[in-house]
Amino acid sequence: KALIRASASIMDLLMAGLLDVMVMGAPHMLSLRQSDGKALAHVGTAGRPDNPLHPNRSPTPMTRVFNFSAGPAALPEPVLRQAAAEMLDWQGSGMSVMEMSHRGPEFTAIAAEAQDLLRRLLAVPATHRILFMQGGALAENAIVPMNLIGRAGPDGRAAGRADFVDSGQWSRKSMAEAAKYGRVQVAASNEASGTLAVPPRNTWQLDPGAAYVHVCSNETIDGVQMHFTPDVGAVPLVADMSSDILSRPVDVSRYGLIYGGAQKNIGPAGLTLVIVHEDLLGHALHCTPTAFDYSVVAEHGSMYNTPPTYAIYIAGLVFRWIEQQGGLAAMAAHNQAKAALLYDALDASRYFSSRVAPDSRSWMNVPFHLRDPALDAAFLAGARARGMVQLKGHRVVGGMRASLYNAMPLAGVQALVQYLFDFEAEHG
Repeated sequence: KALIRASASIMDLLMAGLLDVMVMGAPHMLSLRQSDGKALAHVGTAGRPDNPLHPNRSPTPMTRVFNFSAGPAALPEPVLRQAAAEMLDWQGSGMSVMEMSHRGPEFTAIAAEAQDLLRRLLAVPATHRILFMQGGALAENAIVPMNLIGRAGPDGRAAGRADFVDSGQWSRKSMAEAAKYGRVQVAASNEASGTLAVPPRNTWQLDPGAAYVHVCSNETIDGVQMHFTPDVGAVPLVADMSSDILSRPVDVSRYGLIYGGAQKNIGPAGLTLVIVHEDLLGHALHCTPTAFDYSVVAEHGSMYNTPPTYAIYIAGLVFRWIEQQGGLAAMAAHNQAKAALLYDALDASRYFSSRVAPDSRSWMNVPFHLRDPALDAAFLAGARARGMVQLKGHRVVGGMRASLYNAMPLAGVQALVQYLFDFEAEHG
């Protein structure tokens, strides 16, 4: 209200000829002066008037923490710096990417480059289409069965059923959603045993007539990761790779469909990536919304509806950054080294522990527990004081969780390991 009254007063003075406006170094400074020349205020690029009522504040020094968030997660600093530099004017266009028409030449070039980079990074074969969608993996839990569960099986009839491998919390979310559109068959599960591990492949009971086999390659909550590509015969393999895509090489040709939210290793929340074999297009159930029909999205080049343009732009910058680091082989070596450093520290400790089976431990998400949970809050406070944030574990499993996605530097894990040693020395 005070701002509105002040603005109205300035307009009254301008209209009465009692106030002059002087642009100084346009567009950086606006000076308001009375008709006698006395300065009233200056407004600079920060948008704060330079007067006693709104004194300019000294800029806050930039501080970057080690962000162990499970998602949205840390992004590579060079990507953030480039995005900041191009915020107001993308490559001489005079526009921010956020302001561009998704059908204009500027953004279509951005989207095409992002897709080309991703295809190159993952060696996506020509048989597979890359789709940029929205809704995250939770939406895909419904969109996948809507598009695939009605496929014809070997007998020529709609399968109406799919096999699921239950390796943790996200697998169960996928199963619960798919059950709304067809019959869910649990091919293998670790829930009854309570073990934090991927069910061994030789225990899977697969249906050769299923529409697809669904797996979650990395359970973000449980810290369980599948370190192999399962052979499921002629049935299409579908994988939720939300939290480990682009962290290591993947043989895409062995998958019928890969999907994942972008907010771990790809970019900001809002973008969902789908890589789907062309043979799996055109089987959507009648109830499938048009915008979620993979064949429609593919036909329109992911432009059937307005895509998450800025998220696609950031994803493209991340793809280029990964390529500059040496591609997915370099990312795998980087991520494996970080994970090994942290797991070795946990295994050597008598105060901290990892409960995940060694052969299923995730490179991306490392849950761990203190011997005395009463000190969880103290541990988190001490970590923050050392510049390490977002270490609190998921509410379902408690304890701590360190997410070590691509953008997490080795120095961040080294700092965490040192803190583990110091905290144990003080409290152990």
